[in-house]
Amino acid sequence: MFTGTAVFDVLLPGDSRSLKAKRSYVRPIVAALRRFEVSVAEVGSLDLVGRAEIGVAVVASEHGHVTEVLDSCERLVAGRPEIELLSAKRRLHGEDD
Repeated sequence: MFTGTAVFDVLLPGDSRSLKAKRSYVRPIVAALRRFEVSVAEVGSLDLVGRAEIGVAVVASEHGHVTEVLDSCERLVAGRPEIELLSAKRRLHGEDD
């Protein structure tokens, strides 16, 4: 069994000056990531209106599948025109960890 996590630090547009506006950007991204059958949530920068951290977790029987799913998630977030992906941090854990 292999597990993988990723945390995406994103910069939101200038018009997201309230938590309600922030949610209007984060919620569609979270919904789009769920189509990859991963666990996903906003995990950091909860009180900052111009930034968000979105966490993704996946479990699979093969290391390659975990990497492939995390790659797809990162491409999706990076491809969103309304936000800027500042960083992506990953961790992979295998049977020997």
